[in-house]
Amino acid sequence: MTTVENYAVAGIRFVLIGGFLGAGKTTLVSRLAAHYMAQGLRVGIVTNDQAADLVDTQTLRGQGFEVGEVAGACFCCSFDNLLQTAGELGRESPPDVILAEPVGSCTDLVATVILPLEQLYGQRFSPAPFGVLLKPSHGRRILGVSGERRRSGFSPQAEYIFRKQLEEADYLMIGRADELSSTELDQLRQVLAPLAPDVPVLAVSPKTGAGLEAVLAEIESEGGGRRVLEIDYDIYAAGEAELGWVNLTATVERPNGTLDLDVLTERIAQACGEHLAGETAEIAHLKCVAMADGLQSVANLVHTGGKVDHALSVSQPVAGPVRVVVNARVAIDPQKLETICRRSVEGAAASLLGSVSDVSSHALRPGRPEPTHRLAASGRE
Repeated sequence: MTTVENYAVAGIRFVLIGGFLGAGKTTLVSRLAAHYMAQGLRVGIVTNDQAADLVDTQTLRGQGFEVGEVAGACFCCSFDNLLQTAGELGRESPPDVILAEPVGSCTDLVATVILPLEQLYGQRFSPAPFGVLLKPSHGRRILGVSGERRRSGFSPQAEYIFRKQLEEADYLMIGRADELSSTELDQLRQVLAPLAPDVPVLAVSPKTGAGLEAVLAEIESEGGGRRVLEIDYDIYAAGEAELGWVNLTATVERPNGTLDLDVLTERIAQACGEHLAGETAEIAHLKCVAMADGLQSVANLVHTGGKVDHALSVSQPVAGPVRVVVNARVAIDPQKLETICRRSVEGAAASLLGSVSDVSSHALRPGRPEPTHRLAASGRE
């Protein structure tokens, strides 16, 4: 069992949870943070994105966690910023555990993040084995099941990133396990075996907490395979550049009335999904959070044609201004995606007799990854 005494003799336990966009990493990180805090441990969380204004950061802070954000580049390309952000967590009382969630389109994290922390800053940090969370629909559509290849909606270059993420894991987690039958779980394990032989494959539900004890056991184990991969950075860069990224913020208000935050986030995500389906653009992940009076509603859409899911719900209407943040990662031109997100927010607000103001957005395609460090297991760059 995890106790304060277990963590008193080592450096800060650094837990990196990887996985492709939309896998459910933020929900899992929240579960892990709540567990460690219940054990009396001090916990810090670091989120990561290509741009500021993250739904994940807002969501985790709204749940009472101490969160730092590394924006503008992935952890590997902004390693010094990662160190600085980690150092700013709990200045008066440093954390026992740091949970870090990298950009979902990032790979090669063992060589560029874990080994540099271990070999260059080992007195300060104790990196845990590297876990990667898998969204079942990605496993079925990219890897295929029962020997049948299925169209994923992503290019071979983007699929390359997904596969490399799985290959470098010390343990794999099949998410949304509460929605899968035993047959479906077995099928996913079979297609994962060739990519990650002799690697533990755990079934977990970040939403319900099922399987969390097995994940904790892996995190608290010693060592790890430290799999340093051969990475073709040309393919990697092309896969990242396939996706348009938009982070948008706005204020929605209904004068002399109230707003239902759940309905607002659902309508925004649903409108985005409908527009993108018309463009035949594949969604990697789309998140929308609405915040007011200390309350939060978070809606997710994790693939084109999918159903909007609420990660957080609110049971009461709110008066006054509502802050809305939309993060969209889609295989489409980012400027077109920005227009779709703006129209979706405006349309959803109008449908609830509300108005939109203070709109700000950032649209981009990720640039070529340029890691600060890239170490082999021997410690040589």
